[in-house]
Amino acid sequence: MARASVPLRTAKDQLAEARDRFLAAEPVDPNAVRKPILASWWRSRQWHVAADHIELNYLRDPDLESNLARTADPVLRNLHEQLDGQPISIILTDAAGLVLTRLTADHDLERALDGIKLAPGFSYAEERVGTNGIGTALEAGGPAHVFGHEHYAESLERFGCAGVPIHDPVSGKTVGVIDLTCWRKDADPLLVSLVKSTADQITQALLAAGSSRDLQLLQEYVRACRRTGGIVLALGNDVVMLNDHARRVLDPSDQSALIGHATEALARANPGAVTVDLPSGAVARMFCRPIAGKRPCADGVVHVKMMSAPVVVPEVPAPRTAMHLPGLVGSGVLWLRACREAETLYDTADWMTLEGEGGVGKLALARAVHQRRNPAAPFHVVDADGDPRTGQDWLAKTRGELLEGVGMLVIRHVDLLNAKQVHALASALQEARTAKRHTELRVAVTLNRKQASADLTRLLRFFQGTVELPPLRHHIEDLHELVPFFLARLSQQGRLTCSPEAMQLLLRHNWPGNTEQLWQVLKQVVQRRRAGVIMPRDLPPECWTVSRRLLSPLESIERDAIVQSLQDHDGNKVRAAEALGMSRATIYRKIHEYGIVASGS
Repeated sequence: MARASVPLRTAKDQLAEARDRFLAAEPVDPNAVRKPILASWWRSRQWHVAADHIELNYLRDPDLESNLARTADPVLRNLHEQLDGQPISIILTDAAGLVLTRLTADHDLERALDGIKLAPGFSYAEERVGTNGIGTALEAGGPAHVFGHEHYAESLERFGCAGVPIHDPVSGKTVGVIDLTCWRKDADPLLVSLVKSTADQITQALLAAGSSRDLQLLQEYVRACRRTGGIVLALGNDVVMLNDHARRVLDPSDQSALIGHATEALARANPGAVTVDLPSGAVARMFCRPIAGKRPCADGVVHVKMMSAPVVVPEVPAPRTAMHLPGLVGSGVLWLRACREAETLYDTADWMTLEGEGGVGKLALARAVHQRRNPAAPFHVVDADGDPRTGQDWLAKTRGELLEGVGMLVIRHVDLLNAKQVHALASALQEARTAKRHTELRVAVTLNRKQASADLTRLLRFFQGTVELPPLRHHIEDLHELVPFFLARLSQQGRLTCSPEAMQLLLRHNWPGNTEQLWQVLKQVVQRRRAGVIMPRDLPPECWTVSRRLLSPLESIERDAIVQSLQDHDGNKVRAAEALGMSRATIYRKIHEYGIVASGS
């Protein structure tokens, strides 16, 4: 008896099944999926990329005047003409996967690519859309082709794509990706060969465009170094040169500042001489000489003359400017405006609302204003964020102060009240107003409106003015005053100062916990180092990140372990991952997620 024949599963069917099993977190036959694709799937999962849809936002207008875009344009247009209406799209991106240009002759393919937002201004980095020819080529650092079901997002299964990173021929730095995308049914190995050939042509064009300019820049730099023993810089296309004298005289923060100022000066039509203030307190005068070129940011050689020496940090640190209010420092525009508004409301006897994120200094500002205006009068604080079991105690105390107290009363954290508590507090405020208590007692409430769960409208109508305190990240320049001020309060006899390198780390941090977080960080530092100069290694791991949110305890533990491992292995991410038992993809994702900056001494 003959057996019925069973059709063999095609490689396409096996791949589709493997993808479904992977998305269901089931074991996958490694023979059904190419290793680079499976590795990309894992990264996509760890990045929490959606597999059932693509959700992208327009990021920004592409920079079509970049060196890559301008140099690659004739190569891409020549290829576009050669393809002569074939359903293949030619796509150029920058080093972050942002699409710069797209050339497509087939209208159906053009509409389909618009539908998945593979278009200029959108990013196809792997962390945004999962496995694809652009993002996977960037992650792998080499050619990548992704056909059909190999894509992580099912919206891309209709397509085949091949991408190759483009490297600057001088610096070796990745500057972008060239990608060819077509319908899956039309994809074959020739697509890979074509994109590799195109990448080679763009690299050669970059070399031809840059070699003569780079050679001229090098010659001018050597000539300037021979003519003077002073500080000489040369800035070019991803090239920065500093002579030995510059490295000896300038600390790293001053070097970075000069490079930034020189880049801006050379971009102007007539840069001439420019005077700049450096982070160390030194004053320098730059003489910029651009080398002729059509780039928006011209190459050039810069000679620097130091006009004054760096400011020596005094033995006892002190704020750079006088205190505007007792116990407060800071000269940022937004911070000073909040101080003035609070003083005005206090002077007019208006009850005030102090709004802002946690830790911005709402209570400190109220205390400082009261101390400046009426230091002999009592200053009372009631916290509405009390123990739920004794929730009425704070209300009873508040009512007593409203009816009998003098001086100033601050009611904290009213955003944490429920509707019933808001109603009770509003009734107490109304009772005080009826008794004309507002003529004898200043009252302020503090809140973070974003955290309020109950409607505060009825409560806030008793307060005539609102002062909004800025988060620390919006007046980050005040760290130059806050850090020495806090250290003077924390360290015995002010024997502890902050190095420029450590200050740079502090300035890069986003401080989601604001000034209170800075105070706690410096308290930790002082516990370990009581005298001398604070270096980057003295700062806790949270200062090595630029995260915009406060982490959970478990996230903080993980972040601290990663930072410590990176420091132990001199910033080598691969060795740090091995020491922690993590994959390389995982540690890269965690570094990105927590905003961990490069490790240093």
